[in-house]
Amino acid sequence: MSDVPDYFEIEWHNNTVVVTPSSSIESLTWDLVERAADTIMEPLNSQQAPMVIVDLSNVRHFGSVFLAMLLRCHKFVKRKNGELVLCGASDPSLELLRITALDTIWAIYDTRREAMDALLN
Repeated sequence: MSDVPDYFEIEWHNNTVVVTPSSSIESLTWDLVERAADTIMEPLNSQQAPMVIVDLSNVRHFGSVFLAMLLRCHKFVKRKNGELVLCGASDPSLELLRITALDTIWAIYDTRREAMDALLN
């Protein structure tokens, strides 16, 4: 099994972190979800109000394991008065977010640029 960091690319843009899951996120298992969330949140510990963009452009679809990881990250970021937003979601991903009403929790943007602009304003 691949190590958890192989599931994500993490980039910093000033005070905003962009997390880009690879297409292999679709195979993320429950036993790795805690480690995956920790991998994403660890660099945010020192941030006062972390701004996080999850760029889903490499992911066609995902399930409950990935949603659980996103929710855990969301709670962490909110406790620190930050914001987590999504961008680049495929139609199946958007449908899942709508059905689960998670589209009411997170702002969802078409592109990374739109998400960055929204967090900076």
